[in-house]
Amino acid sequence: MNESMVTWASAVAEAELSGPLPRRWAHSLGVSQRAAEVAELMEGDAELLTSAAVLHDVGYAPRLALTGFHPLDGARFLRDTHAADERLVRLVANHSLALLETEEWGLREVLEAEFPLLDDQRLVDALVYCDMTTTPDGEVTSADARLAEITSRYGFDSLVGRFIRRASPDILAAVGRVKAALAAQPK
Repeated sequence: MNESMVTWASAVAEAELSGPLPRRWAHSLGVSQRAAEVAELMEGDAELLTSAAVLHDVGYAPRLALTGFHPLDGARFLRDTHAADERLVRLVANHSLALLETEEWGLREVLEAEFPLLDDQRLVDALVYCDMTTTPDGEVTSADARLAEITSRYGFDSLVGRFIRRASPDILAAVGRVKAALAAQPK
């Protein structure tokens, strides 16, 4: 990975999100800024994390929303249109416990077959941390506040609301692991 991957990823995300979904673009920028804050934990994968962070919601772009499940739509776009790095595509496809959400959509087998979850828990956790500690407007927040905001925005009994309730313990555990790793870093 190199800086050109981050530059490319930012340009792709901006082209797809900034016009039609400026708030989603602001969130994506905030998530990529959070990725820069945890770069020292990535042992050579900082550019990969930052690229996945800025692209994680690209599947929300109206022209890309084919299934309506943004992690899958975004990953397919990155794979099929851009022949993007496989690890990058798999991170986008599986960001923030998307595999659990696919059960609500009836798409779990599809996501697992096309984009298996990465074995690198450190990268998976870092992307969860970045996404779940960033508001829709790109500001830093706590994971608890973010989970409450998502539930409030989508509704407690909505598909997303049900997913967030199921995923919350795993999301909080991932955020906790990243916080612990950051705290253990030499000052």
